[in-house]
Amino acid sequence: MRVVTWNLWWRYGPWEARQKAILAVLRELRPDVVGLQEVWDTGGAGGENLAAWLAGELGMHWTWGASHDPGFWQRRLGDPTVGIGNAVLSRWPVAERAVLPLPPGDGDGGRLALYAGLDAPGHRVPFFTVHLSSATDASAVRCQQVTALAEFVAEHRGDGPFPPVVTGDFNAWPDSDEVRLFGGYKTAPPVGGQVLIDAWDFADPGAPSATWDLANPYVAGTFGPSVRIDYVFVAPTGKGGLGHVRGVRRAGDGPVDGVWPTDHAAIVVDLSDDRSWAAGTITCRPRPGRSDS
Repeated sequence: MRVVTWNLWWRYGPWEARQKAILAVLRELRPDVVGLQEVWDTGGAGGENLAAWLAGELGMHWTWGASHDPGFWQRRLGDPTVGIGNAVLSRWPVAERAVLPLPPGDGDGGRLALYAGLDAPGHRVPFFTVHLSSATDASAVRCQQVTALAEFVAEHRGDGPFPPVVTGDFNAWPDSDEVRLFGGYKTAPPVGGQVLIDAWDFADPGAPSATWDLANPYVAGTFGPSVRIDYVFVAPTGKGGLGHVRGVRRAGDGPVDGVWPTDHAAIVVDLSDDRSWAAGTITCRPRPGRSDS
C-alpha cells in the first residue's frame, strides 16, 4: 500500500500552475492513499475543492475536513471567500470519517486532524492526516495538539488487523518534544500502550530528507535550515506484517515543467499488506471524483 503525505500550500503563489504540477506528481506516484494539508475550497453552490478536483483526475475517492477558523489564512491571502482544510484521497471507499479541531495556537487557530476509515479489500485502514501549528516557538502548543491527536487515533483506530496510519505536517523537527511525545517510544506516550513509529526511521540514512527545503524557491527566502517537518507514522508490526514499512522516500521535490508544486516536499511510504499489487494490474477503479465526505 502506497501512502503519501503532502502540504499543498493553499492558494499561495502561482496556484493554478501549481495545481497542475501537483496532479502530475501524484499521477506519477500512483498512491493508494494520500493525506493532504492546506487544501483550498471555494465553497457554496458551484464552488470548487482542490481535493475533489484531484480525486476526479486520479479516479479516487476523497473526503475533506474544513478548518473551523480559517480567518488566519484568509487575512494572509486577502480573500475571505476561500476555505482551507485537510483532505484524504483513497483508492478505496471512505466508510467513515471524523474531524478533530486541535487546541489553538496564538493567532494560529483552525488547525485540525481528519480521520478516514478506508474499506480496503480484506480489512479497514484507519487513516489520519493532521496539520499542526507552525510558529517556531509553539512547541508547547504542538505538544497539546499531538496529545489530542493521539487520543483521537486511539478512539478511531478500531480493532481490525491494519495498524493506524497517521500523516501530516507537524511543523516540527524530528528530535522535537512534540514528535517524540506523539511517537511514544522515546518518551512516555500520551495514550498508554499506543506507540507510533516514524516511517523515516526505515529510510536510507543518506537519502535527502528535508521537506522544508531551502532549495525550493518558495522556501529560499525564509528562515533555515532545511529540515524534515512532514511525517508518516504507523503502529509497529512484525517484518512482513500488515503495515510494515517497506520503503520511504521524498517526492515532489523539484519543478514540473518549470513549476515547483508547493513549498513542501511530499513523503512517500510503501507499507506491506496482504495482497500483491503489481503495477498496471489494477482494473477496478472508483468513478472519478466520488466524494464519501
